Amino acid sequence: MTSGVLSDRQIREMVENGGISAAEPILNDQIQPASLDLRLGGVAYRVRASFLPGKSSTVDQRLDELTMHRVPLDGGAVLEKGCVYVVPLMERLRLPMGMTAAASAKSSIGRLDLMTRIITDQGIEFDRVPEGYDGPLYAELCPQSFSVVAQPGQLLNQVIFRKGKTLLSDEELQAVHARTPIVSGDPVISDGLGFSVDLKPAEGDLVGYRAKRHSGVVDLSKLNHYDPAEYWEEVRTKDGRIILDPGAFYILVSREAIAIPPDCAAEMAPYLAMVGEFRVHYAGFFDPGFGYDAAGGSGSRGVLEVRCHEAPFVLEHGQVVGRLVYERMAEVPEQLYGIDIKSNYQGQGLKLSKHFKS
Repeated sequence: MTSGVLSDRQIREMVENGGISAAEPILNDQIQPASLDLRLGGVAYRVRASFLPGKSSTVDQRLDELTMHRVPLDGGAVLEKGCVYVVPLMERLRLPMGMTAAASAKSSIGRLDLMTRIITDQGIEFDRVPEGYDGPLYAELCPQSFSVVAQPGQLLNQVIFRKGKTLLSDEELQAVHARTPIVSGDPVISDGLGFSVDLKPAEGDLVGYRAKRHSGVVDLSKLNHYDPAEYWEEVRTKDGRIILDPGAFYILVSREAIAIPPDCAAEMAPYLAMVGEFRVHYAGFFDPGFGYDAAGGSGSRGVLEVRCHEAPFVLEHGQVVGRLVYERMAEVPEQLYGIDIKSNYQGQGLKLSKHFKS
């Protein structure tokens, strides 16, 4: 198999040969151009603290030590803000040597400030599955801004599969941009593609949203349902700067329009820890075709999920806040992210999760 991130066809092949299996049949809609959506199982374990099993333990062994109570998810159950839960997933993996997997929250889940990470038996890292792993998968869930209602079968996490060397060097990324532009304007390429924050929109002065501290519950099954004003405060500015409040969660947008060509995938990564007292969410995957003209994505921006840390911080228009690390695909997928598969965020600008009314 050629080195690179596996395509939708190759993921289906893994399902057929037992590399990916599940308690219930895997649905075609779970398979994205370069990733697989993972489903929640039927019970959540409320635990005292987040954990990694470590090389000598399984997740079940640690759950025996740390579980406070079980929460059945059938029919929907509230997962409370600030609490940590572990949910066994329906899918399990059997990876060959030379293949690894990496997971992240799906876009809508990140925009809800619902922290979710994959853990494995004998795991020493979140969201990473080592080569040769044969076992179950678990999701750690910790709602940060809003309590949520969850139920079995919901898709909160996604996983990609990597074979061999996948990362593009800066020189290779420059060549991709020369062939198929990956960003509007001149690219800032240094260990990936740098992107900045947009605080001077073309129209109006709305630049983002800040999560309200005492909001209601969000039912993950209800789409285009909630009034944004009940959960979010609008962030507006006329001078191209805002002050981030410590502990607050913001939805902002990149200044640049970005594109992922069909033969590439990308992952959001931190830029520099020293650029300020804030963190941009950096566990997001971008499928081939995101922002790509031929897939209906012209002008797609990157939505930024930002949390400020210890001190208030002045964020300026055009400040570089993150980077996209591009990877080569093992093959071009059969379908691209975009209108053909009814992708939610193709062509997006500043946008909340799909649970809120447009």
